[in-house]
Amino acid sequence: MFVKSTMLPSHKCLIAVPNDSLAPVLQQLEEKDIEAMPVVNGEQFVGMISKQIIYKSFYYSDISKHDFLHNTTVQNVMTGESLSLKEDDVFEHTLSAFKGFPILAVVDEHSKFLGIVTRFDVIEAFESAFGVKKRGVRIAFTSEESTGRLSRLADLLKQFHTNVISVATFDETDKLARRIVIKIDESNHLDKLVQKLEKSGFRVLDVKEM
Repeated sequence: MFVKSTMLPSHKCLIAVPNDSLAPVLQQLEEKDIEAMPVVNGEQFVGMISKQIIYKSFYYSDISKHDFLHNTTVQNVMTGESLSLKEDDVFEHTLSAFKGFPILAVVDEHSKFLGIVTRFDVIEAFESAFGVKKRGVRIAFTSEESTGRLSRLADLLKQFHTNVISVATFDETDKLARRIVIKIDESNHLDKLVQKLEKSGFRVLDVKEM
C-alpha cells in the first residue's frame, strides 16, 4: 500500500497561505474542529500551522491577543519542519514520519502539495490490515525462524479450508523465534487446527474470538 492510496487530495484540504493573518486561520481550525493545516504558497508546500503553534507563539509574545491574531501572519510562526511524505512512499513510513503532529503533507519530488495523510487514516489502515472490523478468531503463536515455516502454515490452513482475514508477524525477544498473529473466519475445526499447529512446531499462545 502506498501513501497516495490513503491521502486526502489537495482539492479537499483546508490550507493556509504564508501571508494569512492568524485570526482567520485559527477560526477555521476551531470551526472545522481540526488541529492543524498545511501552509501552501501557490502550489508549493512550505510548512504547517496548528492550534498548538499559535497558542505557544502567543504565550511567548508580549502583545495583546487581538494584535497578535490580526497582525501576525502564518509565515511568522509556522513550522518549517519536514512534515511531508512522497505519494509513492510505502504506507509503513507514516509511522516514523509522524512527529507529534496530527497530519502530514503529501508532496511530489518538487514539493508540490498533493494532499494530506492524517493519524486517523493511519489507524484505519492498520485496523484494516489486522481485520479489526471483521469478526473472526485470532490465533497468536510463535515459530522458529527457519525457511519454509510460513509455507507450512499455509498448507495447514489449506487442509482445514480456513479463510484468512489477516496475518501479521512480530519479532520475539529471542531472535530465533517469530510471533505470528492470524485472524481467521470462525471454524468448526478450530480445536483440530490448533492441535495441528502445535504438532507442527508452532507454539500457540492465545486463541480468542473477536
